[in-house]
Amino acid sequence: MTAPDDRLTTLEIRAAEQEKTIEELSGQIAEQWKVIDRLQRKLDALTDRFLALEEQAAPGHEATKPPHW
Repeated sequence: MTAPDDRLTTLEIRAAEQEKTIEELSGQIAEQWKVIDRLQRKLDALTDRFLALEEQAAPGHEATKPPHW
């Protein structure tokens, strides 16, 4: 092979390797978004549950200033 042919082959190999890496990274990002979405749903559910329990624990209790204020 001549030098230009070697250069072209090297560039093609690099391009193929980069394409494979990009595909792998894209798959990992998609998996991470699934985890993030699942965690967000859990956080929302726990927040709702906490607020409901907080309302049940202290019904009618209002935050008032202490007498010394």
